[in-house]
Amino acid sequence: MKDLNEILGMANRVQEELQRAQDNLDKIEVEGAAGGGLVKVRASAKGRIVGVSIDESLLAPSEKQMLEDLVTAAFNDARKKADEVSSAEMAKMTSGLSLPPGFKLPF
Repeated sequence: MKDLNEILGMANRVQEELQRAQDNLDKIEVEGAAGGGLVKVRASAKGRIVGVSIDESLLAPSEKQMLEDLVTAAFNDARKKADEVSSAEMAKMTSGLSLPPGFKLPF
C-alpha cells in the first residue's frame, strides 16, 4: 500500500488539475443557432450566456412568436454544445484516473 502522504499528495494534484479544467471551461465558447442561423446564442462551456444575435428580418411584430421560439431553440442548442464540450474537457482530465465505473466527479 502506498504511503498516506503520497496518496494525499496525489489527491491534491488531481484536485488542482480539476480546478484548472473548470476554470478553462469558462474560457471555451460554443455557439447555438436556430432558424438557419437567424438567431445565434454564444455561451461558455460552463453554460454562461455570452451573447445573442438576432437577424433584423425577425424584428417585425408579426414575427414575435417565431422569434421567441427561435431564441429558445438557440439557447437550448448552445446549452447542449456547452455540455458536450464540458464533458469532453473533463474526460481529458479524468482519463488518467482509475475511477470506478459510473463514478462521476462533482463538476
